[in-house]
Amino acid sequence: MTTTVLRTADELHARVDTGRRAVVMTMGALHEGHATLVRTAREIAGDGEVVVTVFVNPLQFGAGEDLDRYPRTLDADVKIAGLAGADVVFAPAVDEVYPGGEPQVRISAGPMGGRLEGSTRPGHFDGMLTVVAKLLHLTRPDVALFGQKDAQQLALIRRMVRDLNFGMEIVGVPTVREADGLALSSRNRYLSATERRTALALSQALFAGSDRHAAQEALRARAREVPATHARAEALSAIGESRAAADTHAVAKAAPGGPAAVRAAARLILDDAARLNPPLALDYLALVDPSDFTEIPDDHTGEAVLAVAARVGTTRLIDNIPLTFGAAS
Repeated sequence: MTTTVLRTADELHARVDTGRRAVVMTMGALHEGHATLVRTAREIAGDGEVVVTVFVNPLQFGAGEDLDRYPRTLDADVKIAGLAGADVVFAPAVDEVYPGGEPQVRISAGPMGGRLEGSTRPGHFDGMLTVVAKLLHLTRPDVALFGQKDAQQLALIRRMVRDLNFGMEIVGVPTVREADGLALSSRNRYLSATERRTALALSQALFAGSDRHAAQEALRARAREVPATHARAEALSAIGESRAAADTHAVAKAAPGGPAAVRAAARLILDDAARLNPPLALDYLALVDPSDFTEIPDDHTGEAVLAVAARVGTTRLIDNIPLTFGAAS
């Protein structure tokens, strides 16, 4: 399909309304993760319109961060977006988005914006929400799609849209990973071969935490199904059902572990990676409530996010995985 490149909001607004508009916001350097977002947008929009924005937002970069280093690959981006189903690539200049220079009035990310990524990158989420708000106004979508890899960003966008009555749907799309488990990111291209091997510890830590969590939840489910008493185990053993007896007794005696065990399983992987060459420098490992990104207590039930951020060499990477505690009662 032919993908149109537009530079101004007036050009975008002049297009004929063809139905539902779905928008995917990017900073360019598109990869398969972005393409997955666009394909999902195409499915949602149907016969409507899919718009991909390409804009490197200077407000999101703090002192010493990689604004100048961030890749600009518009021609390749247009090709990837078009093949995935985009009708339009909206690639405005900085003065189109910020015609009066840096905006004096900005969106505040509030308390959630100061946690985790916000603590490491002060002001980042204020800049992110400000440009997302601007682009939502400029593109006027019915639905906007964002990747779950940036879980805190997604949570804040959902909160902004709800709190400030933006009136469109926000859809989160699961993280896309490479064959070795590394979450797709435009920053992966900065990693050397040895740095990449170290960087795999991020996803490996998350999978270890997830595996520990799955084992705990399976144990809880088994405990609900089996009359797990020592007397029952002894009775089963007496009639020769030794395997069933052992299983029942194990269920009765096993400690559930909870969030602390999930964190510990992930931490083991990250601690080992800190001793590699090159080493992994951990920023944070957190198991948080997705509604506000505060650490969950040991008795937490419901959704949670296991999140990690670290540096390998000069490259900073983030990743996360969703978990649900106590899904069944």
